[in-house]
Amino acid sequence: MFSDARILDDGSRIDADVAIIGSGPAGITIARALAGPDLKVCIVESGGLTPEAETQALYQGENAGIPYPLAATRLRQFGGTSGHWGGFCRPLDPIDFEARDWVPLSGWPFSRKALDPYWEAASVVVETAPARYEDPAYWVEKTGEPLVQWRGGRFMTRFFQFSPPTRFGQRYRAELEQSPDITVLLHANVTNIAALPSGAAVGHLDVKTLTGRRHRVHAKRYVLATGAIENARLLLLSNDVMPAGLGNQNDWVGRCFMEHPHLGGFAHVVVADPRRLPPIFRGQVPVDGRTARVAYVPHPDYLRRERRLSVSFTMSPVADLRAEGADVTAYTPANPTPADPGPSDLDQVKAAVAEQLDMVRAARPFLTDGGRPPQPDDPGYSGMQLGIGCACEPVPNPDSRVMLAADADALGLRRTLLDWRLTEQDRRSLVANIDVLGAELAAAGVGRMRPLLPHDGLWEAIVRGGSHHMGTTRMHDDPKRGVVDRNCRVHGIDNLYVAGSSVFPTAGSANPTLNIVALALRLVDHLKGQPA
Repeated sequence: MFSDARILDDGSRIDADVAIIGSGPAGITIARALAGPDLKVCIVESGGLTPEAETQALYQGENAGIPYPLAATRLRQFGGTSGHWGGFCRPLDPIDFEARDWVPLSGWPFSRKALDPYWEAASVVVETAPARYEDPAYWVEKTGEPLVQWRGGRFMTRFFQFSPPTRFGQRYRAELEQSPDITVLLHANVTNIAALPSGAAVGHLDVKTLTGRRHRVHAKRYVLATGAIENARLLLLSNDVMPAGLGNQNDWVGRCFMEHPHLGGFAHVVVADPRRLPPIFRGQVPVDGRTARVAYVPHPDYLRRERRLSVSFTMSPVADLRAEGADVTAYTPANPTPADPGPSDLDQVKAAVAEQLDMVRAARPFLTDGGRPPQPDDPGYSGMQLGIGCACEPVPNPDSRVMLAADADALGLRRTLLDWRLTEQDRRSLVANIDVLGAELAAAGVGRMRPLLPHDGLWEAIVRGGSHHMGTTRMHDDPKRGVVDRNCRVHGIDNLYVAGSSVFPTAGSANPTLNIVALALRLVDHLKGQPA
């Protein structure tokens, strides 16, 4: 059932067993899996069914660190930011859960095995099932193509499976609208998570509409699922009983904000014989009604040995390289990804054709199939230039954080002040990983890479992120080192939980959404096992 908070009688009280703040992938997943005849759920959503400028403006805030487009990276509406999600799905890698002595504050309270039972169900939710993200034999069978063999052992082949992408607000609207056990309260802005005087539990949610009406939502348990920035902001704003904010008794709320830096155009990659690099390694390939592509991911043994951070690389064609020139327009994508070239990249490709042809010739000795390899001067032969992009793992940094600005929004609440920071360690690890990928491509007989980034450890003044907000309510069994415990319950508060990637202690290099849904399903199992 859907209800509009703007037309309820002022001062209305809404009762439920579980109240979920936010209707993005985490909130909708939890509501669908949890609700039943004996358990009533209320989803409290700030927006409506479609985007509204006045509501979206509530995301506006200030930057103290790397400039970041706060309002542009999230959608404040039913379905949340799945409304402009790109659909990339891949589980975090097992090493991402480990305590690594070269990665400050690393280590989850559990290993990835705790999430392994949920990948298939999460894949059904995001419409990528079956889950074959780490099953090379499956993709060999389905594509009929062999996979590249990484002879140096420093990289491994993993797979992005692409959601349609699932727009949660559209895909699950009818189900929630018809459910007798779920109430979706729209245009309802939570202004305070009101703790009991003892601070040991939440008593109710204060709700306000942009038209000025006020309501209260009462529940036995509460789940905060508004994204890493808003989760932290709302906990900090809820300070009537605990002056520092809920869950912030040890000053961790808002800290360790993480985002995957996304880079493109940082290397020239030339493949002398495209047959040596199967299509799934250089673009999306359709398989059984969905698409997939390779993610080039460092091997965990290499990461441990060299003490480096992870990264996910993807590559896409940008030009055929021929003796007479380059055909770049054929590879201009309609919907670019970080691995795809932009207009300035295409100009650089045209200007560098002669250099790239020399690289094709240099790559020729690596083609040892037996028999004569194709030559650049053969009729109809062309080498291929690939664009390369990546999402980089950052270290958790307590100084990269969400705080409250002095200015207030239309509801009278202090806006977000984001201080996003990246470290020299992040940059040096990325550059080293680029060099190693180039060596692996050569050793595998695929082609040549010419890295373009300097080894100075310095980030550009403006860095593009992937809209992957993580951290800020980090998970740790010790309340002195985190905000929530292994079951996502806020330390010291009996009935308040946090869902979404804000609980990630580390970011890995995989896109968050699939992992958010898996964690949400794990939280549902915990909540089902707790007395109402």
